[in-house]
Amino acid sequence: MRRSICYTEPTKAEAGEVNTWKFIFTPANTLPKGARLKFDLMSTGRDIDWELPTTDLKKSSNVIYAKMETGKAIAAKEVEYEDRFTPDYEFTLPAELEAGKDFTIFIGSPKETSLDKNGNKAQSTAQRRRSFLLSIDPSGKGQYEEEELFTLDVRGAELSNIRVLTPSFVAKNKRFDVILRFEDDFGNLTSNAPEDMLIELTYEQLRENLNWKLFIPETGFIVLPNLYFNEPGFYTISLHNNKTDDIFKSCPIKCFPENDRQMFWGFLHGESERFDSSENIENCLRHFRDERALNFCASSCFESQEETPNEIWKLISQNITEFDEPERFTTLLGFQWHGTKPEEGIRQFVYPKDGKPILRKKEAKNSSLKKIYKQLAPKEAISIPTFTMGGDFGSNFDEFNPDFERVVEIYNAWGSSECTEKEGNSLPIQTEGKKGVKENSEGSIQKALKRNLRFGFVSGGLDDRGIYADFFDCDQVQYYPGLTAIVAKEHSRQSLFDALYNRACYATTGARIIMGLELAGHPMGSEIKTAAKPGLMVNRHLSGYVAGTTKLDKVEIIRNGEVIKTFEPEGYTLDFVFDDLTPFLDVTIDAKDKNPPFAYYYIRVTQEDGHIGWSSPIWVDYVPGQPTPKSVKPPKAAKPASVQELPEEEEDDFDDDDDFDDDDE
Repeated sequence: MRRSICYTEPTKAEAGEVNTWKFIFTPANTLPKGARLKFDLMSTGRDIDWELPTTDLKKSSNVIYAKMETGKAIAAKEVEYEDRFTPDYEFTLPAELEAGKDFTIFIGSPKETSLDKNGNKAQSTAQRRRSFLLSIDPSGKGQYEEEELFTLDVRGAELSNIRVLTPSFVAKNKRFDVILRFEDDFGNLTSNAPEDMLIELTYEQLRENLNWKLFIPETGFIVLPNLYFNEPGFYTISLHNNKTDDIFKSCPIKCFPENDRQMFWGFLHGESERFDSSENIENCLRHFRDERALNFCASSCFESQEETPNEIWKLISQNITEFDEPERFTTLLGFQWHGTKPEEGIRQFVYPKDGKPILRKKEAKNSSLKKIYKQLAPKEAISIPTFTMGGDFGSNFDEFNPDFERVVEIYNAWGSSECTEKEGNSLPIQTEGKKGVKENSEGSIQKALKRNLRFGFVSGGLDDRGIYADFFDCDQVQYYPGLTAIVAKEHSRQSLFDALYNRACYATTGARIIMGLELAGHPMGSEIKTAAKPGLMVNRHLSGYVAGTTKLDKVEIIRNGEVIKTFEPEGYTLDFVFDDLTPFLDVTIDAKDKNPPFAYYYIRVTQEDGHIGWSSPIWVDYVPGQPTPKSVKPPKAAKPASVQELPEEEEDDFDDDDDFDDDDE
């Protein structure tokens, strides 16, 4: 049986290429005069999608029109749809189109000159067999019964960037793999580079007898196995392009003498700019895993029936289960719940297990946070307050529940909720016009911390769903999509969830900044009591490290919302120690909730390029120790004969637990 023929010229495109594209249709059966052909670019109209053309034949560039073999141009008519942002393009045959004769649709230059200047721009995302749909109505009455498909491969454009993917934590002499991604301007894998191009690899303390030179493979990526470092410290892997002299560097790597922890990057709340995370959840997760090189992510659709019907929730749940793979990529099932009261705000619920329900606010049992928390057991889910300073969408934390709200979103692409702009917030929630959302100080995280609400910090990505849907159509200020770092024992769902529950995490504005903070040997997220460490009454010994993706501007130690120490490093790394010698009772905050007075500490890192990172806090509680009764004195131990007794005035008057510097333990 004879079939129609559909093909394109050219047969392939580079991402973002401007050209005049031809879609040639040869029907198997004769189409009468007046028949209609409707062409669908299958574009959603975003900047990254295939550029939408004009139908005006008087324009000099980016025009869609058609021709039969007679050569006369046929104008297109836009067909609009209520549920779509982009139109189809309809042609009406001015004469009979015989079987075997060509009908060609042009998109680009109307005069077929200066094709690369007056043409139409291809999408900026690489895609194999990119589809275009042609619907046919032989009757001319709008009854489209036949469909034909054109396909065209969109490949990566010219090499522009080399991305070096490495673990953030490694151990001395322990081997690890490095992945090199050769990318174009849009982040697509590409091998479009001169054949004789060589890439030279180096890193700190690399031995002189090792000289790594690499070719660019056709796949666009290469895996370098079994690298290791001989000495502890900070490292960055550098790649030198011998053709352009460009240098590309990895994110920082911290090498420990010994290490039983790993660092994992991802986000719990965020959307993909390329793929819809609901109906196209499979491609979205694949994009996060393979192209964004994330270690974990959670689904974060809104709970409403209109936005997430039951069949979509089922699809999301299935894909979250299928993509979860220990030691490679961790997925978590989650959703966003928007309360109407200022005490509730927006919560991102995250489950540690599969097959859990979406809690719809319209159902009576899920109509408030209190009702939801009553039906959940601790560690059955985490409830993350998000966008807390986001105007009327924010939260005042009055419904705070320490069993579920273990972390808070301090930042997402629409701004930071750390504090107000007047208090030093360099990434405030704001709008440049009348429409949009402004910051609401009631949702300030620093204000909540002073109320003795305890949570670690996470960061969200970009979101264009639910309450954020209108932000793109107004003057709402948009920043970088954020990232969350989780420090866990192993790469598994339960391990990451436990670490999150224990606040072993921190937030950045998207840069993979390495940071660590300890107070008297306790890591971020810890709660310490002075009864266990009486020396904290005199000295809170803070230590830590920072390694940025570029030169550091400053590292600030924050106590109770105030900066008490600022470091200004000369490079991209910093190891620091700081002793807070202010008497503890002079800096404590009255909890006002029948809990003991306390103080909290965290660090804020700012790079020269504007990226910021926030460590989770560490809390110190004033709990007096139990004094030894004066009437009972422990007997003195006999001194060995070989030990000379100290003079009386040089004897230590302090117990072992009362050392002023807790690092001496």
